[in-house]
Amino acid sequence: MRKLFFFGVLLIITSCATEKLNLSPLSNNFYSETKGSDSNRGAKKGFEINIKENVNASEISNLISTFPKFKNNSLNDEITSLKYSLQNYLYAIDANNLAGKNRAVKSFEKSYKKIQKLRQQLEKDDDEVLNRYLVRLKTNISVIEDSLKGN
Repeated sequence: MRKLFFFGVLLIITSCATEKLNLSPLSNNFYSETKGSDSNRGAKKGFEINIKENVNASEISNLISTFPKFKNNSLNDEITSLKYSLQNYLYAIDANNLAGKNRAVKSFEKSYKKIQKLRQQLEKDDDEVLNRYLVRLKTNISVIEDSLKGN
Protein backbone atom coordinates (compact mmCIF):
# COMPACT_ATOMS: atom_id res chain seq x y z
CA MET A 1 0.00 0.00 0.00
CA ARG A 2 2.87 2.40 0.84
CA LYS A 3 4.56 1.73 -2.48
CA LEU A 4 1.33 2.41 -4.34
CA PHE A 5 0.77 5.65 -2.39
CA PHE A 6 4.41 6.74 -2.95
CA PHE A 7 4.23 6.09 -6.69
CA GLY A 8 0.88 7.89 -6.90
CA VAL A 9 2.31 10.98 -5.22
CA LEU A 10 5.44 10.77 -7.36
CA LEU A 11 3.31 10.47 -10.49
CA ILE A 12 1.23 13.52 -9.55
CA ILE A 13 4.31 15.60 -8.76
CA THR A 14 6.15 14.74 -11.95
CA SER A 15 3.13 15.09 -14.21
CA CYS A 16 2.37 18.64 -13.12
CA ALA A 17 3.93 21.10 -15.52
CA THR A 18 5.65 24.11 -14.03
CA GLU A 19 6.91 27.16 -15.79
CA LYS A 20 10.29 28.66 -15.25
CA LEU A 21 10.09 31.36 -12.58
CA ASN A 22 10.50 34.83 -14.08
CA LEU A 23 12.05 37.21 -11.57
CA SER A 24 12.15 40.12 -14.00
CA PRO A 25 9.81 43.01 -13.19
CA LEU A 26 9.07 43.27 -16.89
CA SER A 27 7.36 40.39 -18.60
CA ASN A 28 7.92 39.57 -22.24
CA ASN A 29 4.41 40.78 -22.93
CA PHE A 30 5.14 44.23 -21.50
CA TYR A 31 8.41 44.48 -23.42
CA SER A 32 6.74 43.76 -26.73
CA GLU A 33 4.00 46.31 -26.03
CA THR A 34 6.42 49.15 -25.29
CA LYS A 35 8.90 48.37 -28.05
CA GLY A 36 6.43 47.33 -30.71
CA SER A 37 6.91 44.44 -33.06
CA ASP A 38 9.50 44.50 -35.81
CA SER A 39 6.80 44.48 -38.49
CA ASN A 40 5.28 47.71 -37.12
CA ARG A 41 8.53 49.67 -37.02
CA GLY A 42 8.75 50.32 -40.74
CA ALA A 43 5.16 51.52 -40.94
CA LYS A 44 5.55 54.35 -38.41
CA LYS A 45 6.37 57.79 -39.80
CA GLY A 46 6.79 59.67 -36.51
CA PHE A 47 7.66 58.31 -33.14
CA GLU A 48 5.22 56.51 -30.97
CA ILE A 49 5.82 55.49 -27.42
CA ASN A 50 3.20 54.85 -24.80
CA ILE A 51 4.32 57.21 -22.05
CA LYS A 52 1.70 56.00 -19.62
CA GLU A 53 3.08 52.44 -19.70
CA ASN A 54 6.78 53.18 -20.23
CA VAL A 55 8.92 52.31 -17.23
CA ASN A 56 11.52 54.97 -17.98
CA ALA A 57 8.93 57.72 -18.32
CA SER A 58 7.29 56.73 -15.07
CA GLU A 59 10.66 56.76 -13.32
CA ILE A 60 11.32 60.26 -14.68
CA SER A 61 7.95 61.37 -13.28
CA ASN A 62 8.77 59.82 -9.92
CA LEU A 63 12.18 61.50 -9.84
CA ILE A 64 10.58 64.86 -10.66
CA SER A 65 8.13 64.52 -7.79
CA THR A 66 10.71 63.34 -5.24
CA PHE A 67 13.56 65.67 -6.17
CA PRO A 68 15.08 67.05 -2.94
CA LYS A 69 15.41 70.72 -2.00
CA PHE A 70 18.84 72.14 -1.24
CA LYS A 71 20.09 75.13 0.74
CA ASN A 72 21.32 76.87 -2.41
CA ASN A 73 18.44 78.93 -3.87
CA SER A 74 19.97 79.35 -7.32
CA LEU A 75 20.43 75.57 -7.51
CA ASN A 76 16.80 75.04 -6.50
CA ASP A 77 15.68 77.49 -9.19
CA GLU A 78 17.68 75.63 -11.82
CA ILE A 79 16.27 72.30 -10.60
CA THR A 80 12.78 73.74 -11.04
CA SER A 81 13.71 74.67 -14.61
CA LEU A 82 15.06 71.14 -15.14
CA LYS A 83 11.82 69.62 -13.85
CA TYR A 84 9.78 71.85 -16.15
CA SER A 85 11.91 70.73 -19.12
CA LEU A 86 11.41 67.09 -18.22
CA GLN A 87 7.65 67.50 -17.94
CA ASN A 88 7.58 69.21 -21.34
CA TYR A 89 9.70 66.37 -22.72
CA LEU A 90 7.22 63.74 -21.54
CA TYR A 91 4.23 65.76 -22.79
CA ALA A 92 5.88 66.25 -26.20
CA ILE A 93 6.54 62.54 -26.56
CA ASP A 94 3.00 61.73 -25.53
CA ALA A 95 1.66 64.20 -28.12
CA ASN A 96 4.07 62.91 -30.80
CA ASN A 97 5.51 66.45 -31.09
CA LEU A 98 9.06 66.17 -32.47
CA ALA A 99 9.82 69.91 -32.35
CA GLY A 100 8.58 70.19 -28.77
CA LYS A 101 10.61 67.15 -27.75
CA ASN A 102 13.78 68.64 -29.25
CA ARG A 103 13.18 71.98 -27.49
CA ALA A 104 12.65 70.19 -24.20
CA VAL A 105 15.85 68.16 -24.63
CA LYS A 106 17.85 71.33 -25.34
CA SER A 107 16.32 73.04 -22.32
CA PHE A 108 17.09 69.98 -20.19
CA GLU A 109 20.72 69.96 -21.34
CA LYS A 110 21.07 73.68 -20.61
CA SER A 111 19.69 73.28 -17.06
CA TYR A 112 21.78 70.15 -16.55
CA LYS A 113 24.98 72.03 -17.38
CA LYS A 114 24.08 74.89 -15.04
CA ILE A 115 23.33 72.43 -12.24
CA GLN A 116 26.70 70.75 -12.81
CA LYS A 117 28.40 74.12 -12.22
CA LEU A 118 26.27 74.97 -9.18
CA ARG A 119 26.72 71.60 -7.49
CA GLN A 120 30.37 72.34 -6.81
CA GLN A 121 29.21 74.52 -3.92
CA LEU A 122 27.32 71.69 -2.23
CA GLU A 123 28.40 69.56 0.68
CA LYS A 124 29.57 66.05 -0.15
CA ASP A 125 26.37 64.29 0.94
CA ASP A 126 24.09 66.69 -0.93
CA ASP A 127 26.31 66.43 -3.99
CA GLU A 128 26.04 62.62 -3.97
CA VAL A 129 22.24 62.75 -3.68
CA LEU A 130 22.00 65.25 -6.53
CA ASN A 131 24.36 63.16 -8.63
CA ARG A 132 22.22 60.04 -8.16
CA TYR A 133 19.13 61.91 -9.33
CA LEU A 134 20.89 63.45 -12.33
CA VAL A 135 22.39 60.13 -13.43
CA ARG A 136 19.04 58.34 -13.20
CA LEU A 137 17.31 61.14 -15.14
CA LYS A 138 19.92 61.15 -17.87
CA THR A 139 19.91 57.36 -18.13
CA ASN A 140 16.12 57.21 -18.49
CA ILE A 141 16.13 59.94 -21.13
CA SER A 142 18.84 58.10 -23.05
CA VAL A 143 16.83 54.88 -22.99
CA ILE A 144 13.71 56.69 -24.23
CA GLU A 145 15.68 58.47 -26.97
CA ASP A 146 17.23 55.17 -28.09
CA SER A 147 13.81 53.54 -28.26
CA LEU A 148 12.47 56.49 -30.27
CA LYS A 149 15.33 56.24 -32.76
CA GLY A 150 14.58 52.55 -33.16
CA ASN A 151 11.06 53.34 -34.39
